[in-house]
Amino acid sequence: MSLRYGFTTGTAAAAATLGAALWLLGRPSWWVKVTLPSGQVLPIPLGGCERIEGGAQAWVFKDAGDDPDVTDRMAIAAKVWLRPGGGVEVDGGHGIGLVTRPGLPVPVGGRAINPAPLRMIRENLLGALPRGLGARVEIWAPEGERVAKGTFNPKLGIEGGISILGTTGVVRPMSEDAVVETIGAELSVLRAEGATSVCLAPGNYGRDVAVRLGVPVHRVVNVSNYVGPSLDRCRQLSFRGVLFVAQVGKMAKVASGSMDTHSAKSDGRMEALCAYGALMGMDSCWIRRIMDCNTADQAATMMIQDPRGRLALEELCRRASRRVSERSEASGAAVTFALPNLELARSGPVEDLIRSMRGDG
Repeated sequence: MSLRYGFTTGTAAAAATLGAALWLLGRPSWWVKVTLPSGQVLPIPLGGCERIEGGAQAWVFKDAGDDPDVTDRMAIAAKVWLRPGGGVEVDGGHGIGLVTRPGLPVPVGGRAINPAPLRMIRENLLGALPRGLGARVEIWAPEGERVAKGTFNPKLGIEGGISILGTTGVVRPMSEDAVVETIGAELSVLRAEGATSVCLAPGNYGRDVAVRLGVPVHRVVNVSNYVGPSLDRCRQLSFRGVLFVAQVGKMAKVASGSMDTHSAKSDGRMEALCAYGALMGMDSCWIRRIMDCNTADQAATMMIQDPRGRLALEELCRRASRRVSERSEASGAAVTFALPNLELARSGPVEDLIRSMRGDG
């Protein structure tokens, strides 16, 4: 069964703005047609519209489709005041987050309305206004402060509300682009604050191990399965050092060149462990035992009982560290572990990068 698409908070804000303006212009409607950045026209229903002092406001209930988005069904509202002279001024009000850290598309002190939705709001409104007439717009969200607590905004330094987001205007269910964009934003904030080295960890276990190693928790970025795009972003931001801390199954995939570590996209963990074990001289009985294990953790925990297995895991880390360095164009290092808290191997300037993360920014 196909999943239903939705629309972004940016599209909701543009629709609410357009609805309020049309009401003021004497052309009220319960549906408005929003032109997306792609040129596609999307009909959006209004939740309501009313007169306010000197202007009007309308609201739209954001529809995320089948995407599990915490902003789904929340009201995005726009207050509009018309004025002579042309031009459109857009700002955020109650429930729209305030940017407090550098590195985001919105400068410190501004409301978190990203450039793409800001253009969409302005262009849709200008398309409806007669020549010589302009407007002042305030985007707000009645439940924004509460809903924002369930987003990445507090970690990104966006306080007091949600962000108005969306590059295309459309929400694709379980959008990988949205996750990668959030990871990129977190890396951008760290770089803007002066960080020259960063720790990437695919999950909370990796984060916890990194913190036990001495990495400041705010220098650990959870990259989920998106190792490749995260390393690309590190390269674009000119990070000088990248420490990758991952459970041995994820590390085996990265060592083998699989930069999307989701189980549906890549596997070969046991095959990689067997290959490194054979490379270091483990005999066929050991290799068979490794291949018969249920999990990579089980296999690796067994391997460290043999000196050749330890060497195999060290080689695995060296290969992964090299992959990290090549993709990020930074000094790469890697630490791998098995649950619950067993460091298996490391490679590269781990301690140097940790010292850097404790001292920079």
